[in-house]
Amino acid sequence: QVQLVEYGGGLVQAGGSLRLSCAASGLTFRRYAMGWFRQAPGKEREFVAAIRWSGGSTAYADSVKGRFTISRDNALNTVYLQMNSLKPEDTAVHYCGAGLQFPRRTPDGYDYWGQGTQVTVSS
Repeated sequence: QVQLVEYGGGLVQAGGSLRLSCAASGLTFRRYAMGWFRQAPGKEREFVAAIRWSGGSTAYADSVKGRFTISRDNALNTVYLQMNSLKPEDTAVHYCGAGLQFPRRTPDGYDYWGQGTQVTVSS
């Protein structure tokens, strides 16, 4: 059974930082591209960042480029999202997904999802 578990969310002031982690089990992690998406209330799930299976290539949404960094550790079956210079508009539930193609910027490109972790940025 495939499981993706996100953690590291929380409440932070604008300008602060958070590091999200997503631990995967039940799949051959090194074969999957990983992505981070987010969904704010009343909005669709939107792409944040993705990373190739090898970690050698990354992709970002324009809204987070230069502030967020995606990385992975295939030995630990974990993908990370370092979020710096956070803004109130970053407030959302953040999800990680696993898929076989890179880069996929839409949710339908991912086969497995975690349950999400809430990120709230106060102004």
